[in-house]
Amino acid sequence: MENEYGRTVLMEERFERNNEEVEIDLLEILRVMLGKAWLIILCLCVGAILAFGYTKLRIVPQYSATAKIYIVNSETTITSISDLQLGTTLTPDYIEVAKSRPVLEDVISRLDLKMTSNQLLNKIDVTNKDGTHILNISAVDADPKLAATISNTMSDVVADSIAKIINTDKPNVLESAVIPTVPISPNTKRNVMVGGLAGAAAAMAVIFGMYMMDDTIKTEEDVRKYLKLTVLAALPLEKQDARKNKKSA
Repeated sequence: MENEYGRTVLMEERFERNNEEVEIDLLEILRVMLGKAWLIILCLCVGAILAFGYTKLRIVPQYSATAKIYIVNSETTITSISDLQLGTTLTPDYIEVAKSRPVLEDVISRLDLKMTSNQLLNKIDVTNKDGTHILNISAVDADPKLAATISNTMSDVVADSIAKIINTDKPNVLESAVIPTVPISPNTKRNVMVGGLAGAAAAMAVIFGMYMMDDTIKTEEDVRKYLKLTVLAALPLEKQDARKNKKSA
């Protein structure tokens, strides 16, 4: 029993000693980081400036324009519940029609676009808000005028195709796309923030790596901690006083 108790006490002492060493190491790392705070702030600013410059000079702004079409025909009244329910059921079909290759090729032909149907598909987005019978047809392009033109042309072609393929009346255009004035991308604020944080993180990683690779003895605490020796005396080195003495002599 005594041996087991002694082992337990010894393990607890070692555990407490290890915790103390870990705490001291964390405090030392924090002290080193605070000592290099100027470098971290400098790297943060440099990263933010580089991200801002790259965003403004290298990333082409993209504009989005949206047209809306009402996918229930003009003869449907509000009391025609069956027609409204049918329109809701067929909404996924309308979206697939809008994204079909014949529709995309028709838009390319009408606008004489120098792109393939897959390239045009990557520029558009067709969505339907839950609980509505409205298709939102959005187009994204570096040219805001072309984005609006593609969106409006898509809405016309989609309406014609729905009427022809599903054999119903042509849906009405609820809202035509207008030329956008504000780009949707890039997000300059976000990029600057990410660039600044990346610069600061890189600086902290370098400082931490240099600290971990530095195995020189600097303080009395280092002697006790790493060499397991007791410091009997310490001789402070006062460079400034030595220089003053030399000048006065």
